[in-house]
Amino acid sequence: METNANFKTQGDGKTAAIVSYFTIVGWLIAYFALHKDNKTELGSYQLRQTLLFAIVSTVLGWGLAILLTAVILTTGVGSFGFLGSAVQLALFVLWLIGLIGAIQGEKKPIPLIGERAQTLFPGI
Repeated sequence: METNANFKTQGDGKTAAIVSYFTIVGWLIAYFALHKDNKTELGSYQLRQTLLFAIVSTVLGWGLAILLTAVILTTGVGSFGFLGSAVQLALFVLWLIGLIGAIQGEKKPIPLIGERAQTLFPGI
């Protein structure tokens, strides 16, 4: 594996990579306590992914909640509520794919957002 002078070996960033998957608090701990002064390629890769994942999850969650509330209140049809559960399940599957990659010490992109995260947050 080719390493940059600013990075240590891939295995060194595994803890930061895994911790970053557990809520935004986990991301902050992973970045500030485990990664900032000990940057690794794996840690940087996973931190970028989990940051974009947290942003997308939050926006989708709030947006869908507002949209479904408006639809249910205006139409009186509560059966649209299953959409929220379907989105949550899909997000959980994506999160799990990323977490498994971090546990295995791989730079494996989360489907739909993993590659984009690498270009959006190059400074991490």
